[in-house]
Amino acid sequence: MDTSQPEDPRQARDTGSMPEQQQEPPGTTEATVPHPDHGERTYKGHGRLEGRSALITGGDSGIGRAVAIAFAREGADVALTYLPEEAKDAAEVADQVREAGARAELLEGDLRDEGWTSSLPERVLDSLGKLDIVVLNAAYQQERDGIDAVPTEEFDRVLRTNLYSQFWILRSAIPHLKAGASIIITSSIQAVQPSPTLFDYAMTKAAQVALVKALAPVLGEKGIRINAVAPGPVWTPLIPATGWPGHVPEFGKDSPLGRPAQPAELAPAYVLLASEEASYISGSVYPVTGGKPF
Repeated sequence: MDTSQPEDPRQARDTGSMPEQQQEPPGTTEATVPHPDHGERTYKGHGRLEGRSALITGGDSGIGRAVAIAFAREGADVALTYLPEEAKDAAEVADQVREAGARAELLEGDLRDEGWTSSLPERVLDSLGKLDIVVLNAAYQQERDGIDAVPTEEFDRVLRTNLYSQFWILRSAIPHLKAGASIIITSSIQAVQPSPTLFDYAMTKAAQVALVKALAPVLGEKGIRINAVAPGPVWTPLIPATGWPGHVPEFGKDSPLGRPAQPAELAPAYVLLASEEASYISGSVYPVTGGKPF
C-alpha cells in the first residue's frame, strides 16, 4: 500500500523568503532573489506534445520560461521571444530546451515593434517548419500613483506590449494555423480583481479575457482552440521590476495558500491547454490563483 502523503500546498515549491529588492524593467532571473523555480529539476514530461512546435512570447523568464521547459520535456520544439537585455536568460532557457531533446529558436526583439512582431509566425515556420501552439505571455506592468500621474508613453508601453503585440501575432499566425492548433494567452487575476496601482495593466488583462471569448466561436469553426490562463501572484522578475518599494517581502501572502506561486506551478495548465487532453476546452479562462476567487 502506498503510504506517501501529498505535499501541503502551503509549503509546496517554497524557495524561501523574498527580501526587499528592486530591478529596472524588464527584470532578470539572475537578479531575482530567491531565484524562481521554473521546474528545471522537477518537471517530468510524458510526451503529450510530441512533434509540436510552439511560439512563446516572453519565454526567457518567469511563466514563459517554465512553459518553455515543460513544453520541451513534453516533446515540443520551442521558439521564444525576449528583449536584448534578457539575452542571458533566453540562452539559459534554450539550453534547457535542447537538453530535453527539442529544438530552440531564439527571437530577440521588442514586441512593441509592429513589423518585427507581425513577422514572428513566419519566422517560426521558417525555422521550425510548423506552428501548432501560440503562447502570448509577455507583459509589462508598473506601479502607478494615480491615473493623472501616468504619461502617455508609459500607458502606450503597457498597451503595445500586452495587447497590440497579441493582435499583431494573431493576425499573422491564424492564417497559418491548422486544425488542432492551440492559442493560450496569459491573462491575470487582475482582470477581475484590479489593483488601483496597476489599473492600466489590469485593463489589458480584462481585454485579453474578452479577446479569448470573442475569438473562440470563430476559431472553433477552423478547429483551433483559444484559452487563457489567469495567474494569481507568481514570483517572477516582473515583481521586483514593478516598482513596489516595501511590497516584495509581503508579495502573495494574502492568497489563501499564504504564498505566491512559483512559475513551475503554472506550467501544467499550459501543457494541458496545449495538449489533446484539452480537445474540448476552448473559450475558457483557467485560474491558477492559490485560492483567490476569479
